[in-house]
Amino acid sequence: MDTESTYSGYSYYSSHSKKSHRQGERTRERHKSPRSKDGRGSEKSVTIQPPTGEPLLGNDSARTEEVQDDNWGETTTAITGTSEHSISQEDIARISKDMEDSVGLDCKRYLGLTIASFLGLLVFLTPIAFILLPPILWRDELEPCGTICEGLFISVAFKLLILLIGTWALFFRKRRADMPRVFVFRALLLVLIFLFVVSYWLFYGVRILDSRDRNYQGIVQYAVSLVDALLFIHYLAIVLLELRQLQPMFTLQVVRSTDGESRFYSLGHLSIQRAALVVLENYYKDFTIYNPNLLTASKFRAAKHMAGLKVYNVDGPSNNATGQSRAMIAAAARRRDSSHNELYYEEAEHERRVKKRKARLVVAVEEAFIHIQRLQVEEQQKAPGEVMDPREAAQAIFPSMARALQKYLRTTRQQHYHSMESILQHLAFCITNGMTPKAFLERYLSAGPTLQYDKDRWLSTQWRLVSDEAVTNGLRDGIVFVLKCLDFSLVVNVKKIPFIILSEEFIDPKSHKFVLRLQSETSV
Repeated sequence: MDTESTYSGYSYYSSHSKKSHRQGERTRERHKSPRSKDGRGSEKSVTIQPPTGEPLLGNDSARTEEVQDDNWGETTTAITGTSEHSISQEDIARISKDMEDSVGLDCKRYLGLTIASFLGLLVFLTPIAFILLPPILWRDELEPCGTICEGLFISVAFKLLILLIGTWALFFRKRRADMPRVFVFRALLLVLIFLFVVSYWLFYGVRILDSRDRNYQGIVQYAVSLVDALLFIHYLAIVLLELRQLQPMFTLQVVRSTDGESRFYSLGHLSIQRAALVVLENYYKDFTIYNPNLLTASKFRAAKHMAGLKVYNVDGPSNNATGQSRAMIAAAARRRDSSHNELYYEEAEHERRVKKRKARLVVAVEEAFIHIQRLQVEEQQKAPGEVMDPREAAQAIFPSMARALQKYLRTTRQQHYHSMESILQHLAFCITNGMTPKAFLERYLSAGPTLQYDKDRWLSTQWRLVSDEAVTNGLRDGIVFVLKCLDFSLVVNVKKIPFIILSEEFIDPKSHKFVLRLQSETSV
């Protein structure tokens, strides 16, 4: 089945030689569309099949402010003379810095994991060594223990099994992130366990190994006491690492610096770096994806108004740049009163175009879904040659809706977030689960959270924490810290939840008595 999609788009070519450049110029002249009398370009369809994983639409952020008719992309052919795989010195420096940072983080991660693994192995082998060393070194000198020691052996075995399961559940979990500083409570627990085990070994070496103690029952009880103490330390770890932070104590206001979108989160007693980790985990699921193309409209209007201003130096060369800046700002403020009409009509025109293309997209998708029907078992046996799997069905109906979807994504500036492959996968998913056209369109009609998109569409997964306080300090009222990524930042303001005084007031049920007063003017 032919899976090519028919829709308007750009054709990208790369050339470095002069000969290819001249051929590109001739091709550009050949593909110029003749203009009709009514000022619109002639209808022309272009059949292309973009490579898998590439964006369905090119990034036209530089031209998003131009007024475009409905068929503006029908005969457009863009030819560039630079390679699409080019990279700047800035990108090289950034990549090298990221590689250095990743190497440092990996070394720190594996060092901490190695220390924790060695300490855990020492903890679990120590009670076993306490029990096995005396029979190995001086078996003939030990006093018989009998049934009591056998019961203690079973107790030690089950306690070590419980400790092993609890340690696996609490500590052996996949790391969610790399933090700039160590986790204070975790490091404190590791130091406490190390000192505790070393103290037991010192006492064991001095009082049992050197003197060759013959009381084997006392030695086994000594090992049991060690296991009991380790269980209590594990309980302390649960309290410090898990239970302490459950009760909400602070409210965090998170504001995105570019568009001002904000959310509120309630947290307990956490350090600043762990609070930042919680904020980032919630950011990817609560905040809508950051679209820098939506911010270009205001910048374009401001630049256009400032470009029309001229400043004359009437005081001679002694006037400095500060005076010119003040004059430009004052002139821009005077022109601001007349620019609101332009802003109003631009937004109204944009909303009209979005509504029109949304209606076309909804109709196209609904008509495409009509042709898909789930076959029953008996129908599949009748016509085996016409049966398609969800992927083939999606490829079959996609060309009928591709043009409307393309134009809508261009108008709403979402084209760089949706590739052709991702749209086909989502369409096949909707067909498999019997979802309606409205369910399919929901992803494209409104911007969703960042987790909804592919990982290669995320702007940044590396963040920098900026704080005046030490990041290992706990949260307190009035702290402000910033989480920065490549193109924007998240400003976090910490407020303490106020202390609430709740009083009770008793109302006597007998006080709920009413009387009806009738007047001659009333209708009752």
